Amino acid sequence: MILTVDELKKQSLKSKTIAFPTDTVYGLGCLLGDEESVRRIFEIKGRDFSKPLAILAPSFESIQPLVKDLKGLKELSDKYWPGALTVVTKKTDLVSDLTTAGNDTVGIRIPNHPVALEILNHFGVMVVTSLNRSNEPAILKFEDVLDFQDRVDFIVDGGNLSNLASTVYDLNKGIVLRQGEVKVEV
Repeated sequence: MILTVDELKKQSLKSKTIAFPTDTVYGLGCLLGDEESVRRIFEIKGRDFSKPLAILAPSFESIQPLVKDLKGLKELSDKYWPGALTVVTKKTDLVSDLTTAGNDTVGIRIPNHPVALEILNHFGVMVVTSLNRSNEPAILKFEDVLDFQDRVDFIVDGGNLSNLASTVYDLNKGIVLRQGEVKVEV
């Protein structure tokens, strides 16, 4: 079902998946802690359960309970968030092993897109990955999002996007795992 953000806010996201624009690519997400929907994300993507998903959050405060160590994360947050930097750091038990593929770390970020932030501010932290079938390019055009219309519960139109994927930086190792839009300088 294609909805505006205001229409979406009237819905429950419990046991639901949503396709929505981010500051990088279209994302596929669900509420943090909704394991049934996390499993659906893996199925929708055709993603192997050994590959972790990420977290999108509306604010630094909402991230704090999800990570074990804020050392270094606050500095990166102040410099790059909201924005296209995913930081990998040690997780707490509030982030499930299903979400992280059994890893003790989680990739997390605050996006810089008005629609994504409005959704996150309303519903809270979400488990998210790029909207695409595994091993296929990420989706930037809204018309391509419609290919998932029969597999996701809700779609929010954000028009066409033109950005690269986020940079992924492992805070524990101090290395860039994937170079994207942001150049990390620490």
